[in-house]
Amino acid sequence: MLNSILNDKKLILASGSPRRSFFLKELGLDFEIRLKDTEEIYSEHLKKEEISEYLSVQKAKPFKKELKENEILITADTIVWHDSIALGKPKNKEEAFQMLSSLSNKSHLVISSVAITTVRDQIILSDSTKVTFKKLNDKEINYYIDNYQPFDKAGAYGIQEWIGFIGVTEIQGSYFNVMGFPVQKFYETLRQL
Repeated sequence: MLNSILNDKKLILASGSPRRSFFLKELGLDFEIRLKDTEEIYSEHLKKEEISEYLSVQKAKPFKKELKENEILITADTIVWHDSIALGKPKNKEEAFQMLSSLSNKSHLVISSVAITTVRDQIILSDSTKVTFKKLNDKEINYYIDNYQPFDKAGAYGIQEWIGFIGVTEIQGSYFNVMGFPVQKFYETLRQL
């Protein structure tokens, strides 16, 4: 359905995330993946969605000069906002353990932002989902890290994996947003383009 709305537009996903590719495929979209390295560095004064929106825009910048008239570029970023700080991707097992321990028995926000960029415009959208974990014990945390290696995930976890099955007690908002893409908001925005 969206392909017919987009007519002759070519969709480019600038993300190596298998989950984001999956969502675009499930929406029935034809797209191409193009990757460029971007440093995920942001100013300390940014908070919550300001961070993910800023990083989504930064990821689009390397493509600006080569974007063609008929192309739509999709860049995205997801953060976990907990205790007034952003949890990014853990660098190692110790950092992953520390992150998951801090999320244990508490609620946090997962914020995903998407920048939709064309030659003329840029639309930025964001969504927030509140996630609550049960009290996780050290054995559960270590099992998850050892078996799932969550080093490519903000907050050191994927809700669609084992830790989400056994640990998440409540979600307020979009489940897919927690997986890294605000699918419903993206669909509505693309429909209105």
